[in-house]
Amino acid sequence: MKTTIAQVSKHEGEKVTIGAWLANKRSSGKIAFLQLRDGSGFMQAVVAKSDVSEEVFQTAKNMSQETSMYITGTIVEDTRSPLGYEMHVTDLEVIHEAVDYPITPKEHGTEFLMDHRHLWLRSKKQHAVMKVRNEIIRATYEFFNDNGFVKIDPPILTGSSAEGTTELFHTKYFDEDAYLSQSGQLYLEAAAMALGKVFSFGPTFRAEKSKTRRHLIEFWMMEPEMAFVEHDESLEIQENYVSHLVQSVLKNCKLELDVLGRDTSKLEKVKAPFPRVTYEEAIALLKEKGFTDIDWGDDFGAPHETAIAEHFDMPVFITHWPKDIKAFYMKPDPNREEVVLCADLIAPEGYGEIIGGSQRIDDLDLMKQRYEEHGLTGPAYKWYLELCQYGSVPHSGFGLGLERTVAWLSGVEHVRETIPFPRLLNRLYP
Repeated sequence: MKTTIAQVSKHEGEKVTIGAWLANKRSSGKIAFLQLRDGSGFMQAVVAKSDVSEEVFQTAKNMSQETSMYITGTIVEDTRSPLGYEMHVTDLEVIHEAVDYPITPKEHGTEFLMDHRHLWLRSKKQHAVMKVRNEIIRATYEFFNDNGFVKIDPPILTGSSAEGTTELFHTKYFDEDAYLSQSGQLYLEAAAMALGKVFSFGPTFRAEKSKTRRHLIEFWMMEPEMAFVEHDESLEIQENYVSHLVQSVLKNCKLELDVLGRDTSKLEKVKAPFPRVTYEEAIALLKEKGFTDIDWGDDFGAPHETAIAEHFDMPVFITHWPKDIKAFYMKPDPNREEVVLCADLIAPEGYGEIIGGSQRIDDLDLMKQRYEEHGLTGPAYKWYLELCQYGSVPHSGFGLGLERTVAWLSGVEHVRETIPFPRLLNRLYP
């Protein structure tokens, strides 16, 4: 019977065959311990000389790292194993013998590992990070499907910027100018006017020359947009969504979090509601903590976000930012025209902003004014203006950066480990 490592708990006491690669091995006299991986997980296989032919035993002892095989044996309980089971081998068949595999159990530098990212993904830690990423994606679809959202796929090639910035990748679209999307938000707003509550999950691109541990050139975003939803209700949806992600990872990625050495006690207390502070209150808090150079109208950097998150030791919303440092489409606070109804959600433990969101402008005259202020005069923005012209309603939305969220929940330091093939300022290979 062929099975996978993830399914061996269903086959205790049975003889099964698994297609696997050799991650590592050690041998001692008449026994060889093979550390196997098959994509679904990792487990130990024990090859005793007395249980197999001499040829099989010698093959097991001499097998090189990353050699592929079909391995057959009986599944037995092993309480010392994180998996809880191991295989007692009766036979194995080499499919392909790997020679001089470059990533060995010794330490390697980051650049070497990044140059071999196509192979580094096979390691136990990287496997665990990708499984956490997968669980966040699965839980995202679960949350939005259960809450009545419709999945929408906005275009990746666009004729304009979603936020009026210049950090765009330009290309030619036949005889027109086009850009790689930095957000699907504007298109999702149009979809929300048709379908009520929508969300997208896809790649976004920022031509930002940043080298920090929080930035990628190509990254993935979850972007919901909701008709008839105002600012405070949107914040409740955001905190319930993030709480759902955290609890899902804790429930379904126990082995992976253990491999990563993640302190899960810090994640276990992440439950809605989250604390909220206004931008003004955040400024005052930062000044109390010694950031005397921060003033009204300044954006926050990584040290500022970290200090605020550490104060609360929980994800925290920073709301009501100055209008002049936020995007043109954000709705002003009716009581204070100089600030907008928006919020950034800052993750604890120094992982920074994971969500940016706002209530959107729904007034045609105000949107026309914003167009003038931001110089949005081209025909590429005409369709977006029409959303305010034909049956506009209060509506809100937000975007969650997948890789920063993966970094936070898995506890890895740099977002380059949270995406299969990272695109960084100086890296387009492999």
